[in-house]
This record gives sequence, structure tokens and C-alpha cells, in this order.
Amino acid sequence: MNIQIFGKNKCFDTKKAQRYFKERRVKFQNIDLPRYGMSRGELTAVIRAVGLDALIDPKHPDAALLSCLALERQKVEHLLEDPTLLRTPIVRNGKQATVGYCPDVWKTWE
Repeated sequence: MNIQIFGKNKCFDTKKAQRYFKERRVKFQNIDLPRYGMSRGELTAVIRAVGLDALIDPKHPDAALLSCLALERQKVEHLLEDPTLLRTPIVRNGKQATVGYCPDVWKTWE
């Protein structure tokens, strides 16, 4: 398994996801989303796995603005510019991905 956890340091669900994989001794790469963001390829792969709407954090102040953008391409560009708009944690395993704390899905990856 090649697990990547994109999250925020102060996010409770991100810490729970990290703990989930640590307890099972599964190696993972932790990426600080606000600091490093996601590459276009990573974001595209996650969108293919979970859909664009699942990635947008509804609690973010700019989420309503993002929903007004007509083209998906514009939304993706905005997410690349401001990764704090993404819901966390985003957990990737190759072409598979989840958004939020999803241990039931992660069990199937083991």
C-alpha cells in the first residue's frame, strides 16, 4: 500500500486517520495541505475517485462562491490556488481515495 494523507495539522479527523494507520502499522505519507497543497495530477485522481463536490469543505467561507462557478475547470483551478477549501483528510491509495474519516473503506485496502 502507498497511502498518502492530505490534511490540516489542527483537523481532528486528520489526526484520527493518522492514528488509524499507525495502529495498524501501515506506512503513510503525511502532507500538510495548507502548506504544500496538492498537485494537479493528485487532485484530478481524487476527483475521479470521489467526485468534485465531495472535496469542497462546506464550512469554508468561500465554499458558496466556489459553488457559483459554472465550469468544473474553474473550480479545480480555485482549489489548486486555495487548498484550504478542500475537506480533510483526503486519503489516497493509488487510484482509490476517500474524503473524511472512512475506516470501513480503508479496511478493504489492507
